[in-house]
Amino acid sequence: MVKIEVLGTGCAKCKRMLRNVEKAVETAGIDAEIVKVEDLDEIISRGVMMTPALFIDGEAKAVGRIPGIDEIRELLET
Repeated sequence: MVKIEVLGTGCAKCKRMLRNVEKAVETAGIDAEIVKVEDLDEIISRGVMMTPALFIDGEAKAVGRIPGIDEIRELLET
């Protein structure tokens, strides 16, 4: 199972990224755990200074921008 984390404090951009992640997982048909990380200390401890951020299996894949659904699917399939 893939672990996907969306880091952000709950702003509109963070919510949009979460929706994109959910759609990408659904259309890719993969088994994934999606976690929303809103704790500011946790976000900073990972070195993220600009949100939203996307982590897949503990690795930063996008920081400070919102990847599209197709891009997220590509990241999940690699």
